[in-house]
Amino acid sequence: MLKERVKELLDEAFEEYTSLFLIDFSVKGANEISVIIDGDEGVTVQDCVNVSRKVEHNLDRESEDFSLEVASAGATEPLVNMRQYKKNIGRDLEVKLKDGSKLTGTLDAVTDAGILLSWKERVPKEVGKGKTTVEKNEEIAYDAINQAKVKIKF
Repeated sequence: MLKERVKELLDEAFEEYTSLFLIDFSVKGANEISVIIDGDEGVTVQDCVNVSRKVEHNLDRESEDFSLEVASAGATEPLVNMRQYKKNIGRDLEVKLKDGSKLTGTLDAVTDAGILLSWKERVPKEVGKGKTTVEKNEEIAYDAINQAKVKIKF
């Protein structure tokens, strides 16, 4: 019952704060509510506070005791939905495919079916000795992706 009510309140919050979206939420143990959100332009502390208040102020502490945590998706967390991919266009991703292979490149585009990744690679010259740098790109279907993470640059 509590989980359904929390989901309704989260849906209302995301209708009000349209640049934010849900990544995950759970209700564990002694009504410990954990919510992870992301946003098209990132997530501020105020965004977390707004979502938290929307849920907390509409639950009755008299009938159910609960704890609530609202957090943003971490920079090192895998991307899980299309909106996260879209907000990371132009950034470098490390993509692990379900076949066990791994690709690292720049996220160039996001479609309904998947993503377009591009990278530079050194390959042997067709004629003569040595190597040359070539541009490569690949379309990757979402269902072929096991995990995709943004590569953080320092």
